[in-house]
Amino acid sequence: MTTIQLKAGAPGARILGFGAYRPRRRVSNHELAQVMDTSDEWIQTRVGIAERRWASEDETLVEMAVAAGGKALAASGLDPDQVDLVILASASLRAPIPGIGPQVAHRLGIPRPGAFDLNAGCAGFCYALAVASDAIRSGSARNALVIGVERLTDVLDQTDRSTAVIFADGAGAAVVGAADEPCIGPVAWGSDGDQYNAIEIAAGRSTMTMAGQAVYRWATTKLTEALVEAMESAGVGPKDIDVFAPHQANLRIVESMTRRLGLSERTVVARDIVQSGNTSAASIPLALTALLESGEARSGDLALVLGYGAGLTFAGQVFRLP
Repeated sequence: MTTIQLKAGAPGARILGFGAYRPRRRVSNHELAQVMDTSDEWIQTRVGIAERRWASEDETLVEMAVAAGGKALAASGLDPDQVDLVILASASLRAPIPGIGPQVAHRLGIPRPGAFDLNAGCAGFCYALAVASDAIRSGSARNALVIGVERLTDVLDQTDRSTAVIFADGAGAAVVGAADEPCIGPVAWGSDGDQYNAIEIAAGRSTMTMAGQAVYRWATTKLTEALVEAMESAGVGPKDIDVFAPHQANLRIVESMTRRLGLSERTVVARDIVQSGNTSAASIPLALTALLESGEARSGDLALVLGYGAGLTFAGQVFRLP
């Protein structure tokens, strides 16, 4: 039997740079209280959000993705023609055809890359990062651009406090390239399809609904094992983690996971949800970019991330920060 050969010296993979775009408009809890039955105290107590960003008409998915992707490219030090794979993760695309990955790549001056959209809900960025790193390690790509971008305000009933106080807009991106040694650990991913409709836009509807309590119970009781698996697969333990950046869904979930994992006291925990809300596939790169820009996280730090959401899907990884 003939053996399939990988490209000689197939490399490891690492993140070369992050980039982010946050919409201009800040929406406070006090503003939302003017149009729905809620209050700043109610929102902060239940989900930990003080404000969120909502995109204006000109801040389209493509424009935000291009802005974040361009910053990630600049941070990586690569030229656009050195990128040959673009993966765009989003759960808020309004038209199924065409995908916007090729359009974003074209706008960034990336010539003829493999380009596609991916929808794994709020786990989308982690799914896309796993696909990109595996493509590089197998020799299918040299460098990849991964973008998580959302305009969730397009699919919200903005009078429904169960969703409108939580979800927001934005884009985050990462460039992934080859490395002499692995800097991105194996992904620990999966799904619980028995709860597929816990977060959904039902057929014939234009707005999203969420069974908030069911998602909260699932995240706080079932997903720690995925984080443990991600660490074990990467050969590290909780005390080795410098930065913990789970999906920014709910501050109470972030804090519950942090306690259950037994992380070191020195571990920096991302709490970007307080200022950004839940930006679905964009939340992890947005949070990590903010930590790097503030100096709370540093190049070479070991990060543990976990994306989870509609599907229900989840994906955890360990990687070195650029």
